Amino acid sequence: MTETGDEPCDPACQGQLAKIGEPVYTSVDSSRLRPLDSSLSLSQEPTKAPLYQQVKDAVVERILDGQWPEGSKVPSENEMTQSLGVSRMTINRALRELTAEGWLDRVQGAGSFVAGPRPQSAVLSIQSIAAEIQARGHRHSSELHLLRQEPARRLEAAKLGIAPGHPLFHSVILHRENGVPVQLEDRFVNPASAPDYLEQDFNSLTPYDYLIATAPLRDAEHTIRAVIPRARECKLLQIEAATPCLVLERRTWSGEHAVTWAIFTHPGNRYQLGGHFKGQGSS
Repeated sequence: MTETGDEPCDPACQGQLAKIGEPVYTSVDSSRLRPLDSSLSLSQEPTKAPLYQQVKDAVVERILDGQWPEGSKVPSENEMTQSLGVSRMTINRALRELTAEGWLDRVQGAGSFVAGPRPQSAVLSIQSIAAEIQARGHRHSSELHLLRQEPARRLEAAKLGIAPGHPLFHSVILHRENGVPVQLEDRFVNPASAPDYLEQDFNSLTPYDYLIATAPLRDAEHTIRAVIPRARECKLLQIEAATPCLVLERRTWSGEHAVTWAIFTHPGNRYQLGGHFKGQGSS
């Protein structure tokens, strides 16, 4: 079995990337930590996903299913290496990324634990990035890198409220402002809400503009986190390894159905997120 997947953009930065990407260690009350069934296996379904992603999917599936509840200690790197038959480097990368994405907490001297919900605040409105860029008097352009139908993995299915393996639409689009990459949009769409999604020309139309007309917005949720980008993001966004990025995750609903789950990655040195609000007593 060949282990493939994203590596740090610049081999010279590998040590730096691992150090920067490592989470801040926290301390916990050991009396609250619950033991966990250490059994773990990779999906037997055919997949082209690299091994580290398959390990991540297996861990996330157990968290979403409730088999690994909040506060539970997950198997160690050595235990996962032995049970899954993959290298410790692969396991280490999967756990680091799961920690950066908020699924796990690393505790110095104790191991990794299933994380609880992170505190969050409402900060953003929803609008087209093309309109946002044009409002600044700048030129928007985009590049379509992926547009296809594929079966939903466990995480995507949970986000969209569909069954694992159910078809969904997947697009990856790079947005530029005056020719400079400012956003990588990785979007999953429920076909029931936007059946003609794959027929659109997203080099001239943004997914936002199509979806807001096809499935009028009822509800939305945002989460924001800071990340160190992977090689794929580095290449598309044309940034150096270890350049901090802001990631905005958004889910939207129209009627009774989830429409889309999207992950927007922005280079921290080229983009900022913000909003303007009025208090309830304002006129």
